[in-house]
Amino acid sequence: MRVVVLAYHNMGIAGLDALERAGYETACIFSHEDDPGENCWFGSVRDWGKGRGIPVECPEEIRRAEWAEKIANFHPEMIFSFYYRQMIPEEILRIPPKGAYNLHGSLLPAYRGRCPVNWVLVYGEERTGVTLHHMVKMADAGDIVGQRIVPIAQDDTAFTLYGKLCVEAGILLDEFLPLMKIGRAPRIPQDISVGSYFGGRRPEDGRIDWSFPAARIYNLIRAVTDPYPGAFCRLADGSRLMIWWGAPEEGGGGEGEKPPGCVEIEGGLVFVRTGRGRIRLLDVQIRGERMTGDGMIHYFRDKEGMMLS
Repeated sequence: MRVVVLAYHNMGIAGLDALERAGYETACIFSHEDDPGENCWFGSVRDWGKGRGIPVECPEEIRRAEWAEKIANFHPEMIFSFYYRQMIPEEILRIPPKGAYNLHGSLLPAYRGRCPVNWVLVYGEERTGVTLHHMVKMADAGDIVGQRIVPIAQDDTAFTLYGKLCVEAGILLDEFLPLMKIGRAPRIPQDISVGSYFGGRRPEDGRIDWSFPAARIYNLIRAVTDPYPGAFCRLADGSRLMIWWGAPEEGGGGEGEKPPGCVEIEGGLVFVRTGRGRIRLLDVQIRGERMTGDGMIHYFRDKEGMMLS
């Protein structure tokens, strides 16, 4: 089975590995140049392809007609997209006679669109998953081939959850790629009216609103902590305080409770009051200096009552 693959990131490598295990012939890979402004902590699809002698292209814009022509010249029977970052035009989707397929990091039709691994954590979901589906003009809206559920642990971050999704993606593809090769894979229509769609996230979306409950703030922190851009707020002098990790405490309060954003020191620990409960600070960064434990306590020891914004 001859295929063309559009792929990036660790999920791209997981998909390519699965195609290789299933005996598919990858004629060409389309990927992306790494962004010098991005923390590229993930594996290289380009290196994966070059190590196997497979041509790798990294077009700035896949919608240009020349790329559709080039893909057509490879005569793929199928096309696969594994975390490719551009919308693939219908002109390309119509090329393979046996269909074009995408691997998405959520349980469709929920969390269609961009950055699903971050969004499910922001919204405190208890489970997510991976979905293999047919590609159509609308993003993540095509018929489903198969899915695998991934439980979300209370201490999962986007990094740990993404790793779990990559593992399950390999299992999902190992199950369905052989069936797709012989034309016996399921095809289940989606009802996107009962799903949800989310756009991309920007670093500034990590700003903390201390009026939110502690659990909601914690979900934001774990959704964007290392190796993502991180959650942040402002100190009284306007400096940025990055909060790389913290722990929510929903209790406390009562008469004399301090307002949201107020720093509290208690028993040698640093807390920030929220709209309900508080966040215990465990790993922060101020003016480029990363602090945990005693170093953080030393910084905040004379700052009780400081208001963060």
